[in-house]
Amino acid sequence: MGIQNYLIEGISCTGKTSVCHLLERRGYYALNGDNVFAYCGDPATGKPLSAGGHDTHIWDVAKVEQLVEDQSQQASFFCGGSRNFDKFIHLFDKVFVLEIDLETLNHRLAQRPADDWGGRESERELVRQLHASGGDVPKNGIRIDATQPLDQVVDEILTHCDLSQRR
Repeated sequence: MGIQNYLIEGISCTGKTSVCHLLERRGYYALNGDNVFAYCGDPATGKPLSAGGHDTHIWDVAKVEQLVEDQSQQASFFCGGSRNFDKFIHLFDKVFVLEIDLETLNHRLAQRPADDWGGRESERELVRQLHASGGDVPKNGIRIDATQPLDQVVDEILTHCDLSQRR
């Protein structure tokens, strides 16, 4: 979708959806990966599965490729988590990883409704394990402190993209 394409990743509760919404409100083209690309599938092959969990939450690689090829926007932001990011991460000009401390994570997890992923205790425990291990996110992304106020988080991302002027 953009001449420049950016991926915003992070474990659950780091603010990917909130960043996506604020980018949209500021006039940028931003896609929420959970709504646009995600399905239950085998991360290695992309083959759809009838059931799964966190480890099978993947993005449709062909759809990501198709949207990256369309250069109708100056910049596009792809926001969300995927277990198969290694299949499409090379398509992005920059990758950002939102990070928070354990106290903030626990506070945000406690706010999750039971019907949202991370709302059940077993899911919360998995998120805490991923936080502790640093797993499940790109290793070479630009780290963003997502404990800052949301406006500052987005401003920092835009500065890294040379898009620091608000629209």
